[in-house]
Amino acid sequence: MKVAQFPETSREWHWRVLMLAWPIILSNLSVPLVGIVDTAVVGQLSDARYIGAVAIGATIFSSVFWVFGFLRMGTTGFVSQAAGANNSQEISFSLLRALSIAVFLGVLLILLQTPLAWLSLSLMGAAEGLNSLVESYFSIRMSSAPAVFINYCILGALIGLQRMRQALLLQLLLNGTNLLLDMVFVLQFGMASDGVALASVISEYLAAAAGLWVLRPYLRAKLLRENMLLNKLYSAAAIRALFEVNGNLFLRTLFLTSAFFFFTAQGAQFGVLVLAANAILINLLQTLAYGLDGFAHAAEALSGSAYGAKNKTAFRQAVRVSSFWALIMAALLTVTYAASTGWIIERMTVNAEVIELAYQYRGWIIASPLLVVWSYQLDGIFIGATQTAVMRNTVMISLIIYIVLAYTMMPLAGNHGLWLSLMVFMVLRGVTLALAYPKLLLSFNN
Repeated sequence: MKVAQFPETSREWHWRVLMLAWPIILSNLSVPLVGIVDTAVVGQLSDARYIGAVAIGATIFSSVFWVFGFLRMGTTGFVSQAAGANNSQEISFSLLRALSIAVFLGVLLILLQTPLAWLSLSLMGAAEGLNSLVESYFSIRMSSAPAVFINYCILGALIGLQRMRQALLLQLLLNGTNLLLDMVFVLQFGMASDGVALASVISEYLAAAAGLWVLRPYLRAKLLRENMLLNKLYSAAAIRALFEVNGNLFLRTLFLTSAFFFFTAQGAQFGVLVLAANAILINLLQTLAYGLDGFAHAAEALSGSAYGAKNKTAFRQAVRVSSFWALIMAALLTVTYAASTGWIIERMTVNAEVIELAYQYRGWIIASPLLVVWSYQLDGIFIGATQTAVMRNTVMISLIIYIVLAYTMMPLAGNHGLWLSLMVFMVLRGVTLALAYPKLLLSFNN
């Protein structure tokens, strides 16, 4: 089985990073299209409640499942290091361990779907007439939990193996099937929000089956018969490392989610107009991931492979080149936001007061790519090296400072103080990880 070799020249390094990044960027661009088509399809129905049910149900589903993103990140770290060490057996074992956890968690969430739906609906405060539709949508979508988590692991493994084009094809299969089935179930079969949910479920399982087929060299029965010893696959040391890495990533994601939840909650204190303006701008901030994730994922794959190979020179080169292109992308996004933010704001709302407020705060969004790029990039580097305790601690420290700063600045500068605090939080994530980077380099000497 083929594992990635390290480039030899500077030109080859730059080419490798670009070839790894572009499929992820293109894949990311297909994701929002699904949400747009979901809304457009149910928008053809006469009852507006179906649009609300899809919007609320999808938000709940995404919020619950985003926390389990550690399955993707952890798998990338372990697989990339095994690939760098030319250890095909450990690649298989890392994948199988991740898939085992994915199936267990997926089944667990299916069993817990009723209390999860009740809690989520209570927190969101949906209108009474929507509850039954949202519950139906959520119940159907939740049946895809094992497939969603398996797809996280498959994506993580493909990134770790530097097979980004196959990751892109699987994402296009997932989203393309989803779009097609949306139209068939709703427009042809007369279903409503339940049809949109069913389309997502079938698409997830189809993508999972295709992904497992793509990774079949690492799941062949012959390979597993020759190498699989349960006491090695599920050894105490391996399981301890797995839970330590994934546990740290889980907490890191919770802290990160808390930061954005805090931002929304505090913004609501300034009134509904500011809340609406912030919602538009925060969507633009989160859209940065579509561009920056490509180079962060390239950093994960290359730094993880170099770390597994104990090749300090390759590791530093992977960090340098991927960070160079991430900075270029951040600069391009800054220019793009400067030129188009006003136009985007005016297309997202017709409320003149909200538009005026969003214009007042858009400077934060224009500056954000160059401020947040380092947190994205260093996250990728530390994920590749599976140094997740550092990631957990730096996000926690940054979150505490962010909350204290927000409570200090909001009485002085209002919503600008809140935005300043959020930007400081993002910068601190990058700064604290940068301070930990020299220690990461020293670990090559151990």
